[in-house]
Amino acid sequence: MPRGFKDINKWEQAVVFALVLDGWDITWTGEGFEHYDAKGKTPKGFDCVIEMKFRDKYYPDKMIEKFKSDKLLSLGVVAIYFVADPKGNYFYWLNDLEMPEVKKMWCPSTTLWNNKKELKEVYLLPEEAAVIKNINETYDKQD
Repeated sequence: MPRGFKDINKWEQAVVFALVLDGWDITWTGEGFEHYDAKGKTPKGFDCVIEMKFRDKYYPDKMIEKFKSDKLLSLGVVAIYFVADPKGNYFYWLNDLEMPEVKKMWCPSTTLWNNKKELKEVYLLPEEAAVIKNINETYDKQD
């Protein structure tokens, strides 16, 4: 999994490339400070944005900051949250998702890890709520 911004950017571009091959009309939004990593149209022609997270460690619930979720949903387009971790890939259609209870967790203050933490409001999205799942069948929780 990725270790720095350059690695993350490559992973984001790879996801966009794969989705374009699957009929999406999206582009990577680059290294800017948007609240999303790709934008364009779904295969059905709906305007969309995609926020992507690449995790080194597997967690049964996929965390998204409430602030980030609110920003994506405020855009008035299909808001998608994509998470990749050692066990698989997960797509969440945020517009149709009934959000779980807000939790407060100590999280890194920035995307890339530093020693600063801050208390953030987050949602913990269960895997079952993902509309598309691509599970790594060889994943062993013991690793």
